[in-house]
Order: sequence, then C-alpha cells, then structure tokens
Amino acid sequence: MLEILLPSLLSGVLTGSVYALVALGLTLIYGVLHIVNFAHGSLLMFAMFGAWLLAARAGIDPYLALVPMTAVMLAVGWALYAGIIGRVSRGEDRTILLATLGISMILDNLALVLFTGDTRTIETPYSFSTVDLGPVALPTAKLISFAFALALAGLLWAFMALTDTGRAIRAVAKEPEGARLVGISPERMFAVSYAIGVGCLGAAACLLLPSFYVSPQVGNVFVLFAFTIVVLGGMGSFPGAFIGGILIGVTESVGGLYLGESLGPIGVPLVFIAVLLFKPTGLFGAKA
Repeated sequence: MLEILLPSLLSGVLTGSVYALVALGLTLIYGVLHIVNFAHGSLLMFAMFGAWLLAARAGIDPYLALVPMTAVMLAVGWALYAGIIGRVSRGEDRTILLATLGISMILDNLALVLFTGDTRTIETPYSFSTVDLGPVALPTAKLISFAFALALAGLLWAFMALTDTGRAIRAVAKEPEGARLVGISPERMFAVSYAIGVGCLGAAACLLLPSFYVSPQVGNVFVLFAFTIVVLGGMGSFPGAFIGGILIGVTESVGGLYLGESLGPIGVPLVFIAVLLFKPTGLFGAKA
C-alpha cells in the first residue's frame, strides 16, 4: 500500500506547489484590492496559450519562456488595471467584480475564436522522463516545476517583506488613507499589486504546460483550485496560500488514486465546503 500511496503523495506535493503559485497571485490581489479577481482563470488560460505558442511555433522550451511570459503578463496586468479596472471602479468593489467578470468572458470567447475548443499539449525531451528517488520515480517536468515554484514563491515573499515597494503595498492593504498621508499613492500600489498577481500567472503557465493540456476552458479548472486554496489558507495569507496549494495538490492526487482520474478532483470542492462550514477564516486567516 505504501509503495502506491507514497508516489501519489509526492506527486500531489509537486503539483500543489504550482497551484500555490496561481493562488498567490489571487490572494495578493484580494489582500490589497479586497476584491475577488474573476478574470484569474481566464488570464491563466491566456498565459498558457502564450507559452504554448512559444513552444509549438517558436520551439522555445516552456521553462526558458518563463521570464518573458512573466514580463508579458505583468504588462497585461498593469494595462488591465490602468485601462479598465482602475477607471471603472470609482471606489466600489462590486463594480470591479463586474469588470473582472467582463474581462473573463471576453478572454474566454476570444480564445474560442482563435484556437477553437480543441485541447493542445506539447512534447519536450523530458516529457516522459522520470527521476528515481529511492523506491519512487517522479516525473522530471514536475520536479523542475516544483523547484521553480519554490524559488518564485520565495522571491515574491522577499519582495513583499524586504523592499520599499513591498512595504508600501502592505501599508496600502492595511490602511490606504494612512498610506496616502505619508506620500504613498494607493492607486499606484493597486496597479502594481494587480500586475504582480497577473504576472504570477505567466510563470505558473510555463510551469504547468509541460505536464498539462491547454484549452479555452482550462482556466475554469484552475480557478476553482485557486479559490479553494485561498479560502483554505485564509484570504490574503501568503503562507496559507502556499500550504493550501500543497494540501489541494495532495487531495487531488490521492483522490485520483482511490477514485480514478475522472472522480479524483471531487475532493477539492468537498474541502472547500468543509472549510466554509468549520473554519471560514481558513488555516491562517484572522477574524475581521
């Protein structure tokens, strides 16, 4: 039994680290702007198609595309906030929610027009290779993605904790008007936060592509995981998002082991409901 369960647990940890990176972007946007970004899944899908185009058309390995795709998604996030979200908000959270929902619908339908509903994958020299770790053989692609996800999560934490911009973002998240009084522009920090949150999706897309398919509907799958992770870890909590991502990855992997690949993900919404019922603030969330 252990010989079967251990590889499943480790695979869940590896996959969950990339889920956590997706959720880190979502929890950053919520923690600073105090809104749920309904466009998160569609933006991830958009980034995955970008990485797929670079791999399939230009022959660029997804891991080598990580830096340019992250930069592109940072620019997309900044443009979306500066051009749409910031302009229509007028200080009302519900207006921002509607704006992100509209962006999601536009991106989903645009992807259907450009790529149809077909599922696409890529093949790399390491697509079917594994690394033997004692009695366990793990996919090379997932191990590489895990290492990148850990490094990027650490960089994001260092940016938020150690840089002036990171401290300014945290100040705006806690007290926007107080931050304004000391010379910090809340609007600028909102734009930076949204850009970084979307930039995380550019990196996550490159880490997901070697192991996952991409289609116009793929964002719906990952956004469910991301929302569950954010709620599980605690809204706005960085450590909670990362640990929650690992737990959801393990839940999906073990569920697939015992229930089959098609029914395995059913554990994710069950975790979501259980958290809402028994600990609505999440593992690391604080009461309002």
